[in-house]
Parts: sequence; C-alpha cells; structure tokens
Amino acid sequence: MDKNVKDQDVLLVKEQNSDELKAVKGIDKDGKLQTTPSKQENNPDFLKIDKHGNVLENFFSNFMRQVKNPTHFMFFKAPADKAGETANNLQEALKNSEQPVNKQFLDMHKVEPEQYAKTHAINPDLVQWEKFQNYGITRENLEKSGNLNKLLDYQKTNLMPVAMKFESETLRSDARFSLKKMDDGSFTPSVHLIRKEPELKRPYFGIKFTEEDKQNLLETNGLGRVADAEFTKGEKTPVFLSLDKQTNELVAYRKEWLKLPDTYKGAILSEEQKQKFANGEKVKVEGMTSTKGTKFDGEVQFDANKRYLALVFNQDKKQSQNQNNQQGKTTGVYISNPLLGAPLDEKQYANIKAMKTVYVEGMKKDGREFNAYVKIDAETSKLKFYKQNPDLKQEAKQQQEVKPETKKGRKI
Repeated sequence: MDKNVKDQDVLLVKEQNSDELKAVKGIDKDGKLQTTPSKQENNPDFLKIDKHGNVLENFFSNFMRQVKNPTHFMFFKAPADKAGETANNLQEALKNSEQPVNKQFLDMHKVEPEQYAKTHAINPDLVQWEKFQNYGITRENLEKSGNLNKLLDYQKTNLMPVAMKFESETLRSDARFSLKKMDDGSFTPSVHLIRKEPELKRPYFGIKFTEEDKQNLLETNGLGRVADAEFTKGEKTPVFLSLDKQTNELVAYRKEWLKLPDTYKGAILSEEQKQKFANGEKVKVEGMTSTKGTKFDGEVQFDANKRYLALVFNQDKKQSQNQNNQQGKTTGVYISNPLLGAPLDEKQYANIKAMKTVYVEGMKKDGREFNAYVKIDAETSKLKFYKQNPDLKQEAKQQQEVKPETKKGRKI
C-alpha cells in the first residue's frame, strides 16, 4: 500500500439503478465513468485523492462536462486505507437513509459534484488566442504554465516572459496578462508590464491619494475605502482600488460588480462584516480554515486585483518575518539533491540553506537543460530560480523560470 495512503481518500459512487457502492477509477475517453468493486484488494486501481490537492476539482470538472447524465450518480469519500470497510458501512446506511444516525453518517461522507466542478466565466471559443502570438505566447504555453484557467476566470496570469517585436527590434520583458472584452463579444489579451514603482503622486482617473491612502496601498495592497473614479468626464464611478505587487500597477474594480459570499475559508460572514467589505474596509474574520485543516483568524479585505476577498498581510510584518528568516530560521524549506537533476556539493547546499544565492549549472526542466541562480525566497520560504543574480538591484530579480521539486528533498 502507498506509504502516503493515510493522507489520501478514494471516491465511491452509487449509480441510480444499483444498490452496490463501487470505487471510482476515472473517466475514459468516451466520457464513461470507470469503476471497480470497492474491496480493499482493488486499492491500487482506486482514484486517489490527496486531501490537500485539487484532484476532486479536476475530476468533477471533467465529469460534469463529459458524462451525459451526472444526476444518475451519488458520490462519497472514504479514507484510502479503510475504503472497503467504509463502503460496506455506507451501503448499510443507504438501506435506511432517513434514519437520523444513518443520514448523519451519509452526509459526513457525501460529495456534491457541483461544489468541485470548475466552470469558467469566459467561453474559450470567444478568445482571440492568435493575438497572444504578438507577445511570443501560445495557448499551449498558457495551459502548461497553469495560467489558462486564470485567464478564463477574469484573473491575471502570473508573470510571464514576453517578446514584442517592433520593426527590427525585439523588446523582452516580464508581464502579466488578462482578457479584455471587445464590442463584438470576443476577448483579446491585455498586457500588464512591470512598472518601476507605483504611480501614487498623481491622480488616478480623478482620484487623489492622501498619505493614508498611499500607506494603505503600499502596506496592504488595498485603498481601504471606496473612491469615485472619473473614467468618463463628468461621470463618477465608485470603485475599489488595489495595487498589483507583481507589476506595481493600480487596478480598479467597480463597486456595482461586487458580489460577496456568505462564507470565506469556512467562516460564516455576518451582514456587518459584508457591509464593511462593501465599504472597502479591512475586516477581522475568526474561525477560518487553512488548506491543511487548521483554524486561524486574520484580516480580510476585498482585493480589486484578485476580484475577490483576500487575506491582508501587512508589509511591515513581512519585513520582520524576512529578517527572522535571514537569520537562519528556514524550517520547512525542502532542498532536493540532486536539484532538478544537478548534484549540489556541500558548499552549495550549505549556502542555499543559509539563504545565500548560489549559481547552479546543468539543471533540467521538461527535458531541457538550463543554468540559474537559486535562492530561498524569504517571504514564501520556497526556492526560486532566476536568470540574473537577484542580489543585484535589477528588475530581472522577478524573472522566475521554473518551480522546484520538493518531494524527495531534505527538510532544514
């Protein structure tokens, strides 16, 4: 049995005209659900669900899109190491599902596909994908980098290397992309280049920034209030305003578009909290649940850049944390050796551990060999890879190339 089986669940399914609860294997190319008897000896064939991953989201997105009659199926989750036993208990409970104790047991394991199925806000067929070629980017690039889904949900991509041609010259830089809706209903790419610094000294569509406004934008990314922007002369539009920290660009979001959820990270939001969010304020939210299942409290604010609620991290606190990290408190960082196929000597490993920049040659990604500067990022406690030395004061500091492997690394 997989050594990580205790951290995994399996998906069980009951079809409408069957009394047998089976284990899910996957979906075939014709959109048919593949199953196997939920006996423990069939465990290697079960679809495994990492409790902290997104397998369910991917599975149910495909399921809702491909399966002809999704309502004919009832799904349940069970611990991978007790799948057979749990399946038997669920089958017994289904025989008398209205009994309170049985109903409680079924509800505890039941999975609703609609909670996980991902449907995009923008129809991919309406996007002018060929326009991305003007920046040296293809739809395949976007999909492989994980940026395609962000675009289709009105989100910006991560920073990506772009190459823009002007007659005989080629401008190379890093940029984020979003999709802009055209008058004919189609969507075209909008490029967001890195700015040297935020433009806070002059008004933004008529919005003049106070010293408090500037401090809020620089420390928490949000303005802290609703402001009136003048996109059309003489016409005031209430907006939320945030700062994109990756590009230093100011981003506005119309208040009339705001739709607040009833819960955030598992915590129920009161009407008073929602009203404060609608005013652009920071709100203390208690009882949120992290991806690892732990409870925590924190400040939350509507983020115009993300178009949703987001946790607020004060930059002063980050700087204090960074100073602690730079003093050697790097618990939880994994460094694999070899690193992406390149062996590290003791000095290189020690320097990375000490949060120093190390130049590593002969690493491989997607079958291609590359060299890069490697350093632990103090804010995220993760390894980052750079084309140019990040210790130098250059804009290239933000040019991350690949994500490191962490499964077989050593914990320091």
